[in-house]
Amino acid sequence: MSGFDYDLFVIGAGSGGVRAGRIAARYGAKVAVAEEYRVGGTCVIRGCVPKKLFVYASKFAEEFEDAVGFGWTTDKVTFDWATLVENKDKEIDRLNKAYLRNLEGAGAELLLERAVVEDANTVRLTSGRKITARYILVATGATPFLPRHLPGHELAITSNEAFDLKRLPARIVIVGGGYIAVEFAGIFSGLGVETILVYRGEQILRGFDDDIRNHLAAEMSKKGIEIRTQSDVSLIERSGDGVRVTLNNGAVYGAGQIMFATGRIPNVLGLGLDHVGVEMTPHMAIKVDAYSQTAVPSIYAVGDVTNRVNLTPVAIREGHAFADTVFGGKDVKVDHSLIPTAVFSQPEVGTIGLTETQARQGFAKVDIYKSSFRPMKHTLSGRDERTLMKLVVDGESDRVLGCHICGPDAGEMAQLLGIAVRLGAKKSDFDATMAVHPTASEELVTMREKWTG
Repeated sequence: MSGFDYDLFVIGAGSGGVRAGRIAARYGAKVAVAEEYRVGGTCVIRGCVPKKLFVYASKFAEEFEDAVGFGWTTDKVTFDWATLVENKDKEIDRLNKAYLRNLEGAGAELLLERAVVEDANTVRLTSGRKITARYILVATGATPFLPRHLPGHELAITSNEAFDLKRLPARIVIVGGGYIAVEFAGIFSGLGVETILVYRGEQILRGFDDDIRNHLAAEMSKKGIEIRTQSDVSLIERSGDGVRVTLNNGAVYGAGQIMFATGRIPNVLGLGLDHVGVEMTPHMAIKVDAYSQTAVPSIYAVGDVTNRVNLTPVAIREGHAFADTVFGGKDVKVDHSLIPTAVFSQPEVGTIGLTETQARQGFAKVDIYKSSFRPMKHTLSGRDERTLMKLVVDGESDRVLGCHICGPDAGEMAQLLGIAVRLGAKKSDFDATMAVHPTASEELVTMREKWTG
């Protein structure tokens, strides 16, 4: 495409930006990708990957305890935080290099500088260099929210810093009730840290099925996590090597750390978008259409910076669809409905489709199937933990509207259930499927008792 330095200039080398750049380059486009920190974005550097590794680490304490019931002895078991952090860093370095190789292999050029938008077809790098491109794609993700109005907020950490603490605190206060908050509560608790979860809502995991929310909260409490709902932090003060946290109800906690996990905000500040006519949503996300195009025809945006569905696979799909549409000559829209998702809490949550509340709002008759049981493993381990599975069914068409699981490997099950629900499977299809025995997932095809409404 003559007249421009590049066909595509991508700002941000996270999951969505890298995928878009790679696919566009494979279509023959001349592509540059600018990144001011490290390639891989939130997921690889400070999100999904290190978090899942830490979840694995935190589960071993219970695994060692459970092993005793199966005849194992577990004397002299110890944990070293520094070793976990070091090995996590090595894995991130490996993935960072893999992302670099993939970009280079596709023929895209990587520029390790911050880039801001000058006009509809121009970006400016930190070095002062100006670059023109027929299309600009913004894929700068999101950043943890920290309440700047809160006295003492500068003493708090977010998930960004939690992965690199010099040492584990004896006690931590985690503020929030979403994915990140409940996942880190399980991580710290599993690693032996006394954990208090503070959430201003009535129950954790707002937006998830109520039965799953209540079940998870009960199971987390069994593990020793103190959950304080309908509460918020009003003051943070320095106290020795730690902090003193005061809640709005007057309760006071001393802790080694306080961590805020109250959501993430689109990373748009200082990008120059407001000067070129790119429109923003009320929550300061980049406003885009079904093809990820902004109000400026040459500027697109994908991933968390658009605040549509803030999940890594969604950003990847959006980036791929953008490249297919703009450079591949295809007409590709991303369907943001029926997205399976997992919360790597302890126990794990996996879900796809409508909650019971959502279904009852949109369907005349809804059938509910539920099963709560003790996993087979715990018959010998003696652990007091139960799994909950739930199917939400359209009572008139028999179509499965939603599946919700809280228990071991729930995320793995949700991925496969996502295929069935997307294909419009009926409850009778579940019933006709032979069970795999003995497994927890067989409960999904053997549930018969229903609640109708």
